Amino acid sequence: MTFKSLLDRWQQREAATLTAAEYPVRLAVDDAARLHALVEMFPGCSREQIITDLLAAALKELSASMPYVRGSKIISTDEQGDPVYEDSGFTPRFVELTRKHRRKIAAAVKE
Repeated sequence: MTFKSLLDRWQQREAATLTAAEYPVRLAVDDAARLHALVEMFPGCSREQIITDLLAAALKELSASMPYVRGSKIISTDEQGDPVYEDSGFTPRFVELTRKHRRKIAAAVKE
């Protein structure tokens, strides 16, 4: 989800499926002021929805920004026959841990 798509979503007032757990946070004064400005600009969206959407967009951008780090193991070959090496950076571990926690959280939502 991009930040542009967030603005479109807030105008359309779409809601995402939420977890059972809450994640309380304290914001810096400037961030809180920007959050309140967004709530005022999009009165159909709750503060919680805006925080949730902003966090989702930031996490997606963060995961996309994790650099590829070439490992030593060849995992396949590309269409030209050149070797493709495993990623030994943050991405594989992040994906693995995300899947692990998603299964647990999804199970709690169904209960």
